[in-house]
Amino acid sequence: MAVSSSGARCRAALALASSLLAATPALAQDGAPAAAQSDAPHSEEGLIVVTGKRATRSAVTLEGSEIQKVLPGVNPVKAIQTLPGVQFETADPWGNNEQNISLLVHGFNQNQLGFTLDGVPLGDQSYGNFNGLSPQRAVISENVGSVRLTAGAADLGTASVSNLGGGLETYTSDPAASYGARFGQTIGSYDANRTYLRLDSGLVDGLGGSNAGYVAVVRQRARAWEFDARQGGWQANAKFVHKGERDTLTGYFALSDKVEPNQDSVAHNAGGAEPYYRSLLFPDWQAALRYVDGNGAPPASNPNNYANYFGDAQRTDYLAYLKYEYRFSDAVSLSHQIYGHHDEGQGQITGPIAAAGLPGLFRIYYPGQNLKQVFGNSGYALRTTEYGIDRRGLISTLQVRTGAHEIEFGGWYEHNRNTIFRRWYAAPVDSPPSPYEWADPSLRRLTQYASIVSYDIVQLHLQDRWHVTPDLAIEAGFKSSLQFADGRIPVQPLPGALPGSSTGFPEGRLNTRKWFLPAIGAVWDITPDDQLFAHVQKNVRQFQASVAAGQSPYNVGSQQAFDRIRSSVEPESSWTYEAGLRTRHQLTFGPVTSVEAQVSAYHVAFRNRLLSISPTTVISSVIGGVPILQNVGGVTTDGIDAAATLRFGGGLSLYNALSYNRSRYDDDYTSGSTVVPTAGKDVPNVARWLNKTVVTATAGPVEVQAIGDYVGRRFATFTNDQSVPGRFLLGLQAAYGLGPIPGTAFKSLRLSVNITNVTNRKGVYEIVVGAASKTWNSYAQPPRQAFLTLSGAF
Repeated sequence: MAVSSSGARCRAALALASSLLAATPALAQDGAPAAAQSDAPHSEEGLIVVTGKRATRSAVTLEGSEIQKVLPGVNPVKAIQTLPGVQFETADPWGNNEQNISLLVHGFNQNQLGFTLDGVPLGDQSYGNFNGLSPQRAVISENVGSVRLTAGAADLGTASVSNLGGGLETYTSDPAASYGARFGQTIGSYDANRTYLRLDSGLVDGLGGSNAGYVAVVRQRARAWEFDARQGGWQANAKFVHKGERDTLTGYFALSDKVEPNQDSVAHNAGGAEPYYRSLLFPDWQAALRYVDGNGAPPASNPNNYANYFGDAQRTDYLAYLKYEYRFSDAVSLSHQIYGHHDEGQGQITGPIAAAGLPGLFRIYYPGQNLKQVFGNSGYALRTTEYGIDRRGLISTLQVRTGAHEIEFGGWYEHNRNTIFRRWYAAPVDSPPSPYEWADPSLRRLTQYASIVSYDIVQLHLQDRWHVTPDLAIEAGFKSSLQFADGRIPVQPLPGALPGSSTGFPEGRLNTRKWFLPAIGAVWDITPDDQLFAHVQKNVRQFQASVAAGQSPYNVGSQQAFDRIRSSVEPESSWTYEAGLRTRHQLTFGPVTSVEAQVSAYHVAFRNRLLSISPTTVISSVIGGVPILQNVGGVTTDGIDAAATLRFGGGLSLYNALSYNRSRYDDDYTSGSTVVPTAGKDVPNVARWLNKTVVTATAGPVEVQAIGDYVGRRFATFTNDQSVPGRFLLGLQAAYGLGPIPGTAFKSLRLSVNITNVTNRKGVYEIVVGAASKTWNSYAQPPRQAFLTLSGAF
């Protein structure tokens, strides 16, 4: 019997969240941008972007109220696409579909950035994740207090081993000071339905101080625009804050249980038909049976863009932390934060058994047998990638102020055990599998491989902020990043069961130690409203430690290749140089009443770039690859970001961000005996020009906001012989605030309408790069969609 991915597990987790609310004292994170404490679920105040006034590096913050204006329930990572230097694409309007998320900041992709939630590491955001979870799974969107982006280089204390580039810090909102409830109900295109409810305890005296907490749940369901399948799931959050005279204790719990059927990317110039997008045959099983021939082969006209019955991502995550801070005096404070994260899930594909090289694989395990009969007589088989993550860690920080110095010493330790099982199941002709359920163990036919990788991370940092004068501060320090990994393969693939010349996945230890990664910066208050800042920092991206990761030494095809990597391949590293000016002024210049702006220039020297050279150039195989992993030189990046918010009285504001980025490969590389001419070529999928515009107009209870997002031309291959043109997307929001409702318990009601892709633009939206030349993959632009939300508090 198949096991549901929601249902009982979701009810049990909600009960756990409720018990945590009743039993655990908690408190707010330190060092985070202040979250709104108002009972109102939306704020009409504040600028679109808040610049980091004391930061020596480029830093901007987007408040939670602004995030919800993009679309209630939006992924906070998607919301930051309005920030300078950020390029984001995904297949759904909320930004939740992780298979086709693409995030680039200053030329670095999401696997090369650092992500945290209230300081807790969220990993490198790989789709086949092994060391974390996405921000939208770690916190309900409506519970986000703010998101802070350091676009150039993340803070030294950021708990990440992947941040070659910047960092994205998401902060949960604190409990409200008053007892009450908040809610939001969204309906819209493609049967979208999102329900949010939050209950706040308000401040309660006890335990030697004040206490407050909340519990929140959300349920979301929406039909994918490309095919007839539902995407969504359940989430629950609970948070508690206890504040004493000298101490603060914070507790947080998050559950995410999601199911997302996914479309496949379209292969271009690879032979056969090229549809606008690759749909799925689900839920029409009879049509799927007619689609394949007697051997389970799809039509020969589209060998690389055939239709699967379905593909999906099923993920269940439990995340919790406790943080304790004690202030010994105004000059000395110490904080400890412990956390744990458990993930279990499956990535599934049900597709024809006579496509993508599968007959060769199956004959290795079932020689001389009728493969159609082996897999249930339907002509289809279900492939799973079964994930497991168990992480636990500790973050400690000591802060001391002495004279003109602010000294910070911190440490982060994490232990992780991640498991990956690649398995194949029958798809019986009279009982088709479902994208909403885990695979039925009784239908398992083979385990292609199984991998277990454990690692320990130790990261230390020391930093001194020296106030040379009241107007000039110099910040200097370094961090040490150490990773100790150990990989084991309980089940090896049989010889020939992976493409290429694989002899099996490697095993063994892989330890990397980078003891001195320095950083130095300065900030100078030219006037009380104008600052110059500059920053230089070195970073390292530790090796990915999982068979499922795209650039992992454990994903190569032989023990010999792994041993060569241990002896000669270096982790990726970067030097980031940035400098800029930030300003904020009240004006009497015609209609303009205030301006806040930041301009920054940056240069990045990216060294020891890792390239995973696949045995197949077309992204269509479901067997699994055994790539060659090697250092292929460097990348040089130069760019400028400029952003400003102008206010015209209290009713109109204009925000615009213009960014230029030129990321170029320094070297050619060799694939086998072929030299691939990449020196001087642009890094694919990185647009040189980005422009973001947000216009907000308010008149009494009415607010209208337009969001424009321009992404320039992008190359689609390493040699730049394929490209896609620039595109401009427009989103609109109109809201009406009803305020308190006399005679009712409602403190406020707000009705909003959001429209994405207003002009219904069609074309390539997201590029998937996988080849040196000629061939590339893409996802199509989601069509115009509209959503209506009623939210409020009582």
